[in-house]
Amino acid sequence: MEGPQKIKVLVVGCGNMGASHAQAYHDSPGFEICGLVSRGGSKKKLNEKLGGSYPLFDDFEVALTETRPDAVCISTYPDTHEPYAVLAMEQGCHVFVEKPIASTVDGAERVAEVAKQTGKKVVVGYILRHHPSWQRFISEAQQLGKPLVMRMNLNQQSDGDMWTLHRNLMASLSPIVDCGVHYIDVMCQMARSKPKQVYAIGAKLTDEIPTDNYNYGQLQIRFEDGSVGWYEAGWGPMVSETAFFVKDVFGPKGSVSIVAKEAGASGKSDSIEAHTKTESLLVHHSELDSKERFAKADEWIDLTDEPDHQELCNREQAYFLQAIREDIDLTNHLADAVNSLRIAFACDESVKTGNVVKL
Repeated sequence: MEGPQKIKVLVVGCGNMGASHAQAYHDSPGFEICGLVSRGGSKKKLNEKLGGSYPLFDDFEVALTETRPDAVCISTYPDTHEPYAVLAMEQGCHVFVEKPIASTVDGAERVAEVAKQTGKKVVVGYILRHHPSWQRFISEAQQLGKPLVMRMNLNQQSDGDMWTLHRNLMASLSPIVDCGVHYIDVMCQMARSKPKQVYAIGAKLTDEIPTDNYNYGQLQIRFEDGSVGWYEAGWGPMVSETAFFVKDVFGPKGSVSIVAKEAGASGKSDSIEAHTKTESLLVHHSELDSKERFAKADEWIDLTDEPDHQELCNREQAYFLQAIREDIDLTNHLADAVNSLRIAFACDESVKTGNVVKL
């Protein structure tokens, strides 16, 4: 008896993330790649890595017409996410799209609306949602009482190809929008409360990006339950990496922190592999004894399931396949993606105006 029919997928964008997703499709028995699309030479390099057998295209619309895929994977620059996703759904395709879902809030809402109208599945690349250590980090944070204080950053000292990537990303988005949507999403899951206002600061430290953008930013969020959080992100050859990796939460009952001993070492800040690596969780209990000394010792949680970047992409695509085959309702998934982007753009507005922005 034959298994379910393979999902024909068109891979659009063959850089870092696109290549990892293509590898996941290549290795999955549930998917079949029907084409690789990119404007430059990255598709040829990727095709060689995967065995050299896939059709190559320079133009997305041409590829969509000629290959007639069941699904499209979009890992291009953010300003193309919305039009590509909408066109794919209108052509009858399910969509996996890298974060952010769009480069504007209106665009994000349009993608969610077209998904609703067409009945097509749209999975957004929130990779941390598929990481068991991050799932545990969030669940431990939810045991700390309210309000929560959430402290996170991801500063990246970049040169060479990574600086080229960051510079290109900043043609349309700031670091606190592009990276921040991940960690805003994490904070919203931890607090499970409605964000009510944001304030953010930023600085432009290079002339190699548009005049209205900035390559360092820090945002602050207030939630209705009294929880607060901050997130910091900077990109570029001038960025310090002495504290590039802070992932820390505390509440009335104690704290939980990601302690990335190896990933946090000097020289790793622009390594995509290091960004998801957790290694250990440190749980601290605030309870005091009769002498006002800590009643419980700190706990180290070393999780054995520590997937690397490729395995996380494999898990994302396994979820995409499951969503298609089992008709999973992704309404909340898309609402969360729109919400985190709305918050990130409010932070962008705050940087540029100097004002607190109410949500």
